[in-house]
Amino acid sequence: MVLSIPWAFPICGVATEFETRGCLGILLSMLISLVIGGLLFAYGRKSQGTILHKEALAVVGLGWILAGFLGALPYLLSGTMRTPEISMTLIDAFFESVSGFTTTGASVLTELEDPTQIPKCIMFWRCFTHWLGGMGIIVLFVALLGHLGGGGKALMQREVPGPLTETVKPRIREAALAMWKIYVGLTILLSLIFLIEGMSFFDSLCHTFGTLATGGFSTYNKSVGHFNSVTIEMTIALFMIIAGTNFSLFYMMTSSSNKGRRIPLYKRADVLYSDPEWRAYMLAIGVVSAALCVNLLVSGTYHSFGMAIRHAIFTTISIITTTGFGTENFSNWSDFSRAMLLILMFSGGCAGSTAGGIKVIRFLLFAKVIHAEVEKSFRPNVIRSLRLGNENLPNRLRQEVVVYFSLILSLFVLSWMLLNTIEPDDLWQNGDNNVKAEKLIDCASAVASTINNIGPGLGVLGPASNYSAFSQQGKFLLTILMLLGRLELFAILVLFFPSFWRYQ
Repeated sequence: MVLSIPWAFPICGVATEFETRGCLGILLSMLISLVIGGLLFAYGRKSQGTILHKEALAVVGLGWILAGFLGALPYLLSGTMRTPEISMTLIDAFFESVSGFTTTGASVLTELEDPTQIPKCIMFWRCFTHWLGGMGIIVLFVALLGHLGGGGKALMQREVPGPLTETVKPRIREAALAMWKIYVGLTILLSLIFLIEGMSFFDSLCHTFGTLATGGFSTYNKSVGHFNSVTIEMTIALFMIIAGTNFSLFYMMTSSSNKGRRIPLYKRADVLYSDPEWRAYMLAIGVVSAALCVNLLVSGTYHSFGMAIRHAIFTTISIITTTGFGTENFSNWSDFSRAMLLILMFSGGCAGSTAGGIKVIRFLLFAKVIHAEVEKSFRPNVIRSLRLGNENLPNRLRQEVVVYFSLILSLFVLSWMLLNTIEPDDLWQNGDNNVKAEKLIDCASAVASTINNIGPGLGVLGPASNYSAFSQQGKFLLTILMLLGRLELFAILVLFFPSFWRYQ
């Protein structure tokens, strides 16, 4: 069947029996998805064509959960193996699927380079889920559908990470379409660059998806370290920085608001330089890279400045953009370096980018809120508006930022303690007296990594390892955290409130 329609899966290569089963699994998954989608469309279609705020929350939250389950079907129906001896369970497949769509990049698959364990077409699907989830599945529908009205704004606000730029709000569908055009253009450009740099067509596509979606799924067990190429690493680093930048800024640079005038490129780039969040984002990359480089040299991890700066820059960009690609196993670095990376996991890129994490803009606003509260303690009559750059921000952002930080901290602590409780000590038994301490740190990094959509953690979850050995309960918990992180908490949390489902 697959051989009769080679255009359907040209990426599969030679159609061995295992590859054929993989392609059939994808075809069957497509059929099941179409049937379920058709039934939902027929049953839930709205006659008036607009989407209310509460409905937007439900569509985004339930839509992403459904996408996770449907995305898991190819793994299950193709017979993909988690390890050479163990097939993927439903929880394993759901974990891998959600990890792909949320651009987390955490994996339970151990033999990525063995075609007898993972069909090539399944590997392609695995990486392609990054690309779909990077810019956002719902944002794609907003771009394609023109009859959503104000509902399009509500949908986009719930899926685009971080506060939505005011410039984008008046023309929400136009902005969504423009962002997807930029996203597709960058995808084509990076794929061509990878081909020129010596990657195969298959590898270039898969690593392009992982880079621009800040996902981190690779086709090799050693991730980007497999290529051992400074050129490829720096190319990926550059495009990770681009992917971690607010796409609204790119939209503003290419917007038709320029009224047909020819504006020099350097003046259009001024949009980037004048953005406080982007400047803070680049400053964080520079400072952390420098600090890591110095520590790697002082601690003796590397004796060459070239190697130290190479791995420091790449790892810093990979973590702050929440991509999770690896060139070295940073779990073996010094305590100072690992602590910096753990803190960096919470930062994330810019709002409106494909990166996860809390977002740089929230840290800037949080610092301003703290400064205002401290000043208020000795100047109680002074009232200052919340400003970022030259823009006055609505006062509601004060509460939103504080609430978001509080929720993230609460979820992190509760999930950390729960994961410590449900995971057995066997995975950390190494014959010394530091088992409990290592389990505490590794579980903390697992929670931080998944809720911030990064992928690799520390210790047993480092770039050279994965989540395969975790219990089924632990994987399910971490899967929920991935969804919470990607949708910035509320679109998932509201689903657990009975009052949300009432008509009032």
